[in-house]
Amino acid sequence: MDVTKFILSRRNEALLVGDYGSYRKQLSRRLLTVNQRLGRASPKGRKYAPKAPISAQDVAGNSEFIALLLLTAERAWAHALHMKSMHSADSSAKDITGSTRTHIISRLRKAQQTAAHLIEVLRSSKDEQNIPHILLEAHAYYCMLLGTSCFESQKWEICLKAYSEAHLMYKWLARSRGASQGDPFSELLTSTVDPSIRYAAYQLRLSRTLSITTIVARYLPRDSNYVQEVLKQDPDLLKDGPSTSKRSSDGITKDLPKTISWRSRTVNIEDANIAQALAAASIAEQKLTSSLSANSEQSVKERAGAYDEVLLPSQDAVNATKTAIDELTADGVAQGDQRMQGLQITTTAVNYSLVGWRIGRNRVLCGRGDGAHLDPDSSRKAKKPREDGEIVTTPNESNGKKVARLRERVTLYDTILQSLDSVKELPGVAADQVFLEELSTKRLYFASLRCLAIARSHNISGNSKNGLALYARALDLSSKLAFEAGSDATAKKPLNIEVTKNQANSLHHLLEGLVAQHRALVDIENLNADAARSEKSTAPGSLPVIERLDEYPVNGADLSNLVIYPPRLRPIPVKPIFLDVAWTYIDYPGRVKKGHDVANGTPMVAVERVDEKKEGRKGWFGFGR
Repeated sequence: MDVTKFILSRRNEALLVGDYGSYRKQLSRRLLTVNQRLGRASPKGRKYAPKAPISAQDVAGNSEFIALLLLTAERAWAHALHMKSMHSADSSAKDITGSTRTHIISRLRKAQQTAAHLIEVLRSSKDEQNIPHILLEAHAYYCMLLGTSCFESQKWEICLKAYSEAHLMYKWLARSRGASQGDPFSELLTSTVDPSIRYAAYQLRLSRTLSITTIVARYLPRDSNYVQEVLKQDPDLLKDGPSTSKRSSDGITKDLPKTISWRSRTVNIEDANIAQALAAASIAEQKLTSSLSANSEQSVKERAGAYDEVLLPSQDAVNATKTAIDELTADGVAQGDQRMQGLQITTTAVNYSLVGWRIGRNRVLCGRGDGAHLDPDSSRKAKKPREDGEIVTTPNESNGKKVARLRERVTLYDTILQSLDSVKELPGVAADQVFLEELSTKRLYFASLRCLAIARSHNISGNSKNGLALYARALDLSSKLAFEAGSDATAKKPLNIEVTKNQANSLHHLLEGLVAQHRALVDIENLNADAARSEKSTAPGSLPVIERLDEYPVNGADLSNLVIYPPRLRPIPVKPIFLDVAWTYIDYPGRVKKGHDVANGTPMVAVERVDEKKEGRKGWFGFGR
């Protein structure tokens, strides 16, 4: 029976939709059902009679007695937490004192005693030297309840010792069970045990810069048989850093990395979760390399799907690093501390690796040569042969589908460019000029591919001039990286963020051919257009030369069609603009122009015709006074 999984599954199910009070009621109903099944429930209408305590023989005969003890301990624990949460919800209440505090401690002691009774029963029925997982989990559960009881009693030193022992056992269980089955133990460590250790250490006035592992190593009871046996199995549990090996679920021991390198710097890995995630990512990378080399005829989607096995542990490493930094920040560790500096370098390294695998997956989805070649759609199914034996030809792909595939490639290139830009925001990247130049070179490579895809879509749509301009732009970008992008050392590895020199050169040569080809095609189109225009200009009924002065006659002007003669009556624009502009320079009837009398030499006074104003009627209704 898995003790930890049994407890956490019921806690999570009940607390997801309710509180500790509903969890307690659910446990009471479950206890009644188990007691009835085991024949220990009092019949209805009869007085309650105490039952005999559960013995080792009962557990050996039926494992459901273990569940009975666990449910009893959990109900007492839920009762105590329910009373504490009710008091915490009251904003006007002060610290818990008096009978309420005594009742809470009493319920926690009841849970602790029930867990201790479970250990005695299991120890009597099992061999203690082997320390089976069920006995070790039960002892870790007892230590956690003991720590909770001492926490409420404010006995900080005993609390720290109990939680330190629980931390050691859950940490070993999480490592021994592997990543798939160690999640319940890791959840208890991160949610309950480690925060309680940190608070108890604060109450004992320990330094906030001490790590959890250092505090556990200082307050761990070394005389416990369980502690001695666990340390014999894995001596690296008390080291301030990860162990050198990890036992997986299939029993294979795998080496865990102790250091991580980024550019010219190497730092130690002090967090076990980071080391385990990096080891899993390294193993997944080896599997990806072997699977891609063995199955070279896989489809594009199958090859891209294989990258998910590397992306998952890489994302776990990023999350573990972020969690470690948040913990140190919450503890008040300065940014200049050695541990914080090491985690910052680790953050840059693991994020760069994750971005590299994402880019590699997108490059696989782009197709052959990172999408530089427009191959036929391999996902189209070939038609079945006809019964009469006639050969069935597959129809060619339509232009619309080709443009749609190119649009998907452009989206992938945009995602790659965004990923490259996100690398510049990682810690320490902005100060590394050499690395920034490498990123710029890789960005030019994928920007050139993006221009190539857009140019092909324009050519398919019939816009050859736009396509030629984009081909020339792509060639200009590729010429800047033809002899600078990467090395040939990564040619045999799965595609990632690295770009080799051969890939850059092949793209450059391809673009040179495409530019020359489409420049010739555009010249031919221009010649054909000029010939058609000249034929149109010399055709009967065409406009005269004077009406086509904005067009250059390539084959010479048609001298027989210079103007229209004799002129015909044609409409002209009404109220041209120059009349409004030349208002002061035009004579109108009734207006004398200002100026000088040339004959007499005397200035002329402008005489304006003023209409005599008619006298209006006076008074109301037109009657004068």
